[in-house]
Amino acid sequence: QVHLVESGGGLVQAGGSLRLSCAASGSTVSINAAGWHRLAPGKQREVVAHISSDGRTNYADSVKGRFTISRDNAQSTVYLQMNTLQPEDTARYYCIADVRQRLGKAGDIENFEDYFGVWGQGTLVTVSS
Repeated sequence: QVHLVESGGGLVQAGGSLRLSCAASGSTVSINAAGWHRLAPGKQREVVAHISSDGRTNYADSVKGRFTISRDNAQSTVYLQMNTLQPEDTARYYCIADVRQRLGKAGDIENFEDYFGVWGQGTLVTVSS
């Protein structure tokens, strides 16, 4: 079983910055593609940013130029740097990722299991005006 652990949320004033982290638990686990989603009360879930396994990125129009998604494959971690935060960015942010777990070798063959759409527990971001 694989887990994603998010951190970095908190309370910040408008114009401030936060960096969210999403780490895959365990030394045998790595993150392939991943996205940050956010859910605010009374609103639909929004895909904020996405990064592919080879580092290509996409952003929602609402965060372009302010948010940056990145990855550290050695640490099996995906980040979301959020700058110039606004009250409308207030939400619980979730990391959703495709994860590979290495199971060991059988002879020369590396065995692994892929998990798709794994959710983290979410981290709350609150931006005050």
